[in-house]
Amino acid sequence: MDAVPESTDMAAFSTPPVAKPVPLAELPGMAVGEGGVIAPLTLIISDTNRGFAGGNNLGLRHLLRDGQLKHFWLLNNDTVVAPDAAMGLLSRMMATPRVGMCGTVVRHYWSPDRIQALNGSSYNIFTGSGRSLGGEQPATIKYSPQDVADATDFVLGASLAVSRGFLGEVGLMQEDYFLYFEEIDWAVRNSKLGSHTYETAFAHGATVFHKAGRSIGSGSARFKRSAFADYWLARSRLRFTWRHYRWLWPLHWLICWAQILRRLVRRQGRNGRAIMSAAFGRPY
Repeated sequence: MDAVPESTDMAAFSTPPVAKPVPLAELPGMAVGEGGVIAPLTLIISDTNRGFAGGNNLGLRHLLRDGQLKHFWLLNNDTVVAPDAAMGLLSRMMATPRVGMCGTVVRHYWSPDRIQALNGSSYNIFTGSGRSLGGEQPATIKYSPQDVADATDFVLGASLAVSRGFLGEVGLMQEDYFLYFEEIDWAVRNSKLGSHTYETAFAHGATVFHKAGRSIGSGSARFKRSAFADYWLARSRLRFTWRHYRWLWPLHWLICWAQILRRLVRRQGRNGRAIMSAAFGRPY
């Protein structure tokens, strides 16, 4: 059966379809880094669910074997990419001295005239919350690309490019988060390089459309979040705070209890129990 675009408005980005079968190579996750040819399309088969960071790290380890590759683009599997996005992203990175991380314009797949984020988000270390730059604004808004880049505390992981130099000095993503906070952790680790910190760029000429949170229920509206999403948000925020801002950890532990009370008031008992498990370091 032929694949059919979920949105008729977005059909132009995925049709006509690529001829099938698509040539590909399959690689067991345990074999990553053992050599061999890097195929145009390679499926890395992991024996376990490694989470967002672990899955991306498998791909990065595989690609880093090719010394000719200088830039790496991480894309969520629920994104649709504009035809000129890759070139726009590469051009921005090549034009930015000592580039480390670079994002794109990310628009909502289901409401393509609205922005999900310009590049990424700002982050408040006291509340543990991020604010998407340009979030929910019309795609036609005017902005300064440099101002957006300067305001970016972390690049949105749905469309995130990094340079080889960045990976060599900062390292791969921290895998103990499993979900959430991997991008801001990457950015903070970069900032700790001091005078050697890599620059965060913004490829305003590249656009990606994102379906956002459909697989794990991590929508932006808090009352619609699944218990699974609430658990990992709380757990990862506590872990990130302990790792980088330990003096703020007691505050964030109390924030968990405020979130639990809000979930109970909304009659979301399962969500409240999930956050409580995170606060006490218990598994989901």
